Amino acid sequence: MLDWLIVGGGIHGVHIAARLIGQANVDIEQIRIIDPNQKLLQRWKDCTSTTGMQYLRSPSVHNLDIDPWALLDKAVEEENQGIPLFSPPYDRPSLEFFNKHCDEIIAKYQIDELHIQAKAESCTLESEFVMVEIDNGQQIGAKNVVFAMGAGDQPTWPEWSKIDSEKIHHIFSDNFDALPNLKESVSVIGGGISAGQVALRLAEEGHEVTLVTRHELREHQFDSDPGWLGPMYMDGYSKIADVNKRRKLITKARHKGSMSPDVIESLNQQIARGNISWHIDDVDELIEDNEQLIIKLESGEKIIADRILLATGFEGNRPGGELITQLIQSASLPCAKCGYPIVDQTLCWHPGIYVSGPLAELELGPVSRNISGARRAADRIVSSLIGNMAELY
Repeated sequence: MLDWLIVGGGIHGVHIAARLIGQANVDIEQIRIIDPNQKLLQRWKDCTSTTGMQYLRSPSVHNLDIDPWALLDKAVEEENQGIPLFSPPYDRPSLEFFNKHCDEIIAKYQIDELHIQAKAESCTLESEFVMVEIDNGQQIGAKNVVFAMGAGDQPTWPEWSKIDSEKIHHIFSDNFDALPNLKESVSVIGGGISAGQVALRLAEEGHEVTLVTRHELREHQFDSDPGWLGPMYMDGYSKIADVNKRRKLITKARHKGSMSPDVIESLNQQIARGNISWHIDDVDELIEDNEQLIIKLESGEKIIADRILLATGFEGNRPGGELITQLIQSASLPCAKCGYPIVDQTLCWHPGIYVSGPLAELELGPVSRNISGARRAADRIVSSLIGNMAELY
């Protein structure tokens, strides 16, 4: 019997574990993290490595340590190895530096020792605890369970892309390993920052790159306005009792399919040099012919490619799949029309059940899925334990 069981070993799960141990003084023997990957944060590291990300979109204060200034403090101790540790604006950390710091947090709180490599299959509520069954049939009981799953298992595949071909891949598919080694003509489909980063990476590696976006490049430093990080927007949002109105605000607030200014600047440079060909169009049809792919655009133009990489984001479905669906049905847990949990200020869905990430967004707002959302979720959960819920956003 555990005090805390966290389902999901990504950014959210690891940060919440660090806060429970380092701030709420929960005994590490009373915490476990269920995640199917070999290591914690593996999904995060795989996806960011694939895109070729060099600097995070998030500022340095959004990190996994308890102290938001820890990453800046750590930089003072680091020797510059030739690549700047931060990029303006907002001191955005390099991916390498951020990941190194994450590993140090995991080691500091011995979080890797809490990892149970498994998939949570079902969850049932008992009188005084929660029982989670994992995919080897083992059952784990805990007084509290935090569902900290992301939407990473729901990559969006456009209808035209669903053909039987080994030459088309989604960059966020599990175990993605489809970046070309030899020089190829590669078409990247998508209009968001991941598409831009992948296109830049491929161009720098010498491939013939075509970027197809459905719209002009949308420039936003962050994927929602910084006002959502504090009282500027959250005061009014928190006063809205209708969760369906909250959903509309979240949808409106998110800058979907946007890129940060530095990525757009780099793309424009590569496009001007002829290293990336850019088409603003929708794909009408995809045909595989003689080991090549023919992309027919709605404008009538055709693109010939050796390989297609989809950077089309994720579905908007509620994370957790059947695990969450069965729990909702068996325990009659409250949900909005969109299917997402209705929780209280502490992110408690039911006594003993907490949520983070996308599952908490009706309470935390549009930043819920981000690193800042992980910090905000941990603020709520930990503050409810130590009795200090004043002015939390």
